[in-house]
Amino acid sequence: MAAIIGITTHGRVEKTLRCDHYDEYFTTPAQYVDAVRRAGGIPVLLPPGGEDQDWGPVLDMLSGLIVTGGADVDPARYGGDGDHPALWPLDLERERAEFVLLPQVLARPELPSLWICRGMQVLNVSAGGTLYEHIPDVRDAFIHQDARGLWVLQAVDVCQESRIAGIMGSRQISPTSGHHQGLRDIGAGLRVAALAPDGIVEAIEHTEHPFCIGVQWHPEVTAAGDPQQQALFDALVAAAGGGDDQLT
Repeated sequence: MAAIIGITTHGRVEKTLRCDHYDEYFTTPAQYVDAVRRAGGIPVLLPPGGEDQDWGPVLDMLSGLIVTGGADVDPARYGGDGDHPALWPLDLERERAEFVLLPQVLARPELPSLWICRGMQVLNVSAGGTLYEHIPDVRDAFIHQDARGLWVLQAVDVCQESRIAGIMGSRQISPTSGHHQGLRDIGAGLRVAALAPDGIVEAIEHTEHPFCIGVQWHPEVTAAGDPQQQALFDALVAAAGGGDDQLT
């Protein structure tokens, strides 16, 4: 039976779409959906519903979860600078929903999860970690975006003993990045699983949950043509019981 993989969406006003009929949308990039389908899973989009959202019935129906990239995390959650001029617009509805979602996911050892870009930052902050509000403040060279603030292929060194190294079959990868924030202090129960050449943390793993992985890059962008990036989605679906290869 195919694994049902939940994919979180942007908030209702986080992204602007051109349409004469509606002003608000819950959306997610198609590449996430495509990657789950290639892995043999059934993708289901999960819109945020605020801090009172009850995720329990939803999680009961899921085999696995992907928490996607998006707006910056509110600095108030980690003691950061809420007035930093480089902050991207916040989406507080999505923020409240995802911080309610996270502990419920971790309480389910049978539910594998993949936390991408903003998702990895949510995972870290929820565990008591902190972020750099803007990486150029702490690094002379900025390698995580191109000159226009868009995608760039970036070298990443995966830690030898990490689960990610086993999944991707290599310690040297070149995924797509587009982030301007990064992890500063690592939260409790998490370990570093990959680093960029400038020392910025590019992946983390939960030390107690059987499958809870965060990556700062965007594997969905190149997964269609890069087997190493598709392997993350394949591994998630396999861990959810819906793939051909069961992971240990």
